Amino acid sequence: MDKLLQGIMKYRATVKETMVKQFVKVKDNPTPKAVFFTCIDSRMIPTRFTQTNVGDMFIVRNAGNMVPHSQHFPDEQNTNEPAALELGCVVNDIRHIIVCGHSDCKAINLLYKLRDPEFASQQNRRLSPLRSWLCTHAESSLEKFNHLAEHNFDKPLTFQGETPLRKFVAYIDPEKQFSIEDRLSQINTLQQLQNIASYGFLRKRLEKHQLHIHAIWFDIYTGEIYYFSRKLKKFVIIDEDNFKQLLEEVVLFYS
Repeated sequence: MDKLLQGIMKYRATVKETMVKQFVKVKDNPTPKAVFFTCIDSRMIPTRFTQTNVGDMFIVRNAGNMVPHSQHFPDEQNTNEPAALELGCVVNDIRHIIVCGHSDCKAINLLYKLRDPEFASQQNRRLSPLRSWLCTHAESSLEKFNHLAEHNFDKPLTFQGETPLRKFVAYIDPEKQFSIEDRLSQINTLQQLQNIASYGFLRKRLEKHQLHIHAIWFDIYTGEIYYFSRKLKKFVIIDEDNFKQLLEEVVLFYS
């Protein structure tokens, strides 16, 4: 708490005045542009690495940046993530949903260990809310990972996009530069796009291209950010060499 309190005092002395002006500016008419799902990992600071500001995004965080599939909820509305989707995309008419995974994700590292049936047993799940959360909501990610592992990570995976007929293909780490767990993290990030599209209250917006879903992935050890390119069928680093190409793809695909 001492670090937190000292931080608040530093905030008061350095940025409070500027932030209050920003709060006043957006007070009655904020216009957020995205609903941003990411992990609770303390190393993830999305407003910093996206350079977004007051009023720019709704941010939803949980262990493993999960968006549970609607099949787990009879009325699709009784948990935080779909409630955030409705508040952001229906009530506030936000047009973009972004799921951001990351390297060395502790939740995903645990998910990888849950490939062991004993470790993932019902008894162990009852003892661990985290294991239960992952076993329930990341099983589809693990299934895709196991399928890919059987083919030495060389074959592509297919995910559902905005509608059941709008699918996209993904090659996971074709350059073999990331760890096994990080490959699972990338698969899990893409799986959330499919889960988001399962919610009935978003269906018309997705079908009419009034709502768009994206995946990015953050490498915490290099600071590099990757965007999933449906055109190139893989995560592509966002840098000076690729920026223009990725921007053109986003404008063309999501316009």
